[in-house]
Amino acid sequence: MSEPAVFVAWRAQSQRAVEQALSDWVPPGAPAGLGDAMRYAVLDGGKRLRPLLVLATSEAVAGDATAAMRAACSVELIHAYSLVHDDMPCMDNDVLRRGKPTVHVKFGEAQALLAGDALQALAFELLVPGDASVPLGMAVSLCRLLALSAGADGMAGGQAVDLASVGKALDLPALEAMHRRKTGALLQASVMMGAATGQTSANGVTQLQRFGACLGLAFQVVDDILDVTADSAQLGKTAGKDAASDKPTFVSLMGLEAAQQYADRSLAEAHDALNQSGLNHCDVLHALADWVGRRDC
Repeated sequence: MSEPAVFVAWRAQSQRAVEQALSDWVPPGAPAGLGDAMRYAVLDGGKRLRPLLVLATSEAVAGDATAAMRAACSVELIHAYSLVHDDMPCMDNDVLRRGKPTVHVKFGEAQALLAGDALQALAFELLVPGDASVPLGMAVSLCRLLALSAGADGMAGGQAVDLASVGKALDLPALEAMHRRKTGALLQASVMMGAATGQTSANGVTQLQRFGACLGLAFQVVDDILDVTADSAQLGKTAGKDAASDKPTFVSLMGLEAAQQYADRSLAEAHDALNQSGLNHCDVLHALADWVGRRDC
């Protein structure tokens, strides 16, 4: 299915804007080479899906553009820090990320750990700028959304369950619960942080939450499928790693065909949530959902 030309242009323009903002805000001058490791972890790689979700949702609710860009970059910094730490030998022990050596391979384990820590701190700093360009109440809401998605009941908790589940056969509810935290929480937060930069109805908030949750599951199932069907060059990371590590996945639980059907159902529900939201400017969010659910890398 071909992508709408308007969306392709919006995506390219938004990716460039996010890349420039990240380059401006991630400090090259951090001491003892730390800035180099931070910038290596963040710049010149990745689809920028989470920032794009922030920006698209903010546009859908006529949100504050300054706050939206800061929120977009903050969520990407959290995502980047999580990848740096996840790739380390104490966790997934991976050597390839976005087609290049992982941060601990390039800079050493100690520097990688510190780079991740610094990126996490910078994410929250961006949301509370000293010039008050983000209204205080909005900044508080954005910080809370990001913290909840990254903490024990979000990404970190999901990663803990993932590590504890190696070699175990999880049933579908347990697998869904793990990935709602590990992957889905930050994707859902991206949507809700975009919504927090503007105004929408109670139903709009509920449906955007449902959209983010369904999109998160669709993303993860497709990720599991690609881990089996794509190669490392396509993915930019080590293919087949989940199976080699004996991790529970949607594919190992269901098989490829059923997993694809599950991804399609999750994607359809995400679209339905947008249709039920009452928002009038959701074309980009619909296109982003299809980009996630039908990607091949």
